[in-house]
Amino acid sequence: MSFKIYTKTGDKGKTALIGGTKVSKSNLRIESYGTVDELNSYIGLVSDYLTDTPTINFLREIQDRLFTIGSSLACDPEKETKMRIPDLHAGDVTILENSMDQMNEVLPEMKSFLLPGGHVAVSTCHIARCVCRRAERLCVGLQEQNQFIDPLVLQYMNRLSDYLFVLSRWIGHQLQVAEIPWKPRI
Repeated sequence: MSFKIYTKTGDKGKTALIGGTKVSKSNLRIESYGTVDELNSYIGLVSDYLTDTPTINFLREIQDRLFTIGSSLACDPEKETKMRIPDLHAGDVTILENSMDQMNEVLPEMKSFLLPGGHVAVSTCHIARCVCRRAERLCVGLQEQNQFIDPLVLQYMNRLSDYLFVLSRWIGHQLQVAEIPWKPRI
């Protein structure tokens, strides 16, 4: 028998952080890990549009790191948890950088800003990039409010949004979809 997914404990707009502290569902910490969860869903959608197994596998690894980040953000930094929360590593950032370097080796030089579009996979990757930037801004907001956030989380989120931009270009290149340069009105 499966367990029920609903608990009814959040019906009054409160939820608990890992550690038991009750907070409003509009709390910045909740907003930040909820946005990381949204990002994770969009990355899953991006991978669903792809056929390149190594890229799909790499995106699954990123999704795993996002669960790690979400777990970190869901913890009350003032309380010791009984759960073992996985760690993010500096090497996780390096892996993103190396992947971008490899993709950039085959991409044409960018000569203008690019409009998202040309293929649903490219556009979805751009949406994921935008959600990643929002998640990063929320995490910076936690830091600015003197709430603990692992500096590595900020670094990873920043690099991930860069990765998603390069990935969107690489996907278009692989699909032989022309990039759409922005031509500002004069």
